[in-house]
Amino acid sequence: MGNKEQETQHFRTKATALEKLEVQFAAEYRRHLQTERGDFLCKVANKSRSWKIRFPAMLSSVVFWGLIALIGTSRGSYPFTHSMNPHLHPRLYHGCYGDIMTMKTSGATCDANSVMNCGIRGSEMFAEMDLRAIKPYQTLIKEVGQRHCVDPAVIAAIISRESHGGSVLQDGWDHRGLKFGLMQLDKQAYHPVGAWDSKEHLSQATGILTERIKAIQKKFPTWSAAQHLRGGLSAFKSGIEAIATPADIDNDFVNDIIARAKFYKRQSF
Repeated sequence: MGNKEQETQHFRTKATALEKLEVQFAAEYRRHLQTERGDFLCKVANKSRSWKIRFPAMLSSVVFWGLIALIGTSRGSYPFTHSMNPHLHPRLYHGCYGDIMTMKTSGATCDANSVMNCGIRGSEMFAEMDLRAIKPYQTLIKEVGQRHCVDPAVIAAIISRESHGGSVLQDGWDHRGLKFGLMQLDKQAYHPVGAWDSKEHLSQATGILTERIKAIQKKFPTWSAAQHLRGGLSAFKSGIEAIATPADIDNDFVNDIIARAKFYKRQSF
């Protein structure tokens, strides 16, 4: 048997083993759902030995590491990292700048003119209104997010806040003709790249965001990851010079973005 045939047979063997493991897990999980106790014993025979595995805690652990072993032996010995494919693992990927789901936010600022459309509920309401317009860009957003190690949900939140998914733009520009694209880059500060809804535009704007975050990290090395992200978002909107204290990053734009990002993370961004 040639090397190519051996390799093909190797992958077929791994695929078969993986399928059997998945079937076993599904069967045991269904059995768990049907029992009132939910803590039964599962026997797995292996030649002359057998193990008793407590379900669900131990079984899920065995299945997980079994999947890891199978994937690892078929793809090589490279370990998993936090930068896994966001398209396949949308709820696990949060990039290099902190987990937005653990960050506190008050949402959009309330004032006399927006008492009903403010706070976290107000931010989520607007994010949900923009979801249909932003959804077609989801794959693109994830690709750009992975490239720059930025949470795709944060990118989606900026798009929602700045252009409502492009629904309010005129040929890619705001009504004054000063800001361009889904993420609304100011033409007086940047030279726009690509079409207004293109990967090039999203990559340029997200790259600017990461530059701002790294600048804040350098300027305030003792700040937390959450503060660095907040500072980067604030600098993306108003510039690095405007930030001198933690109070400067607790503003309407930042709180609204984080609240919207949490909503989009729950929508698998």
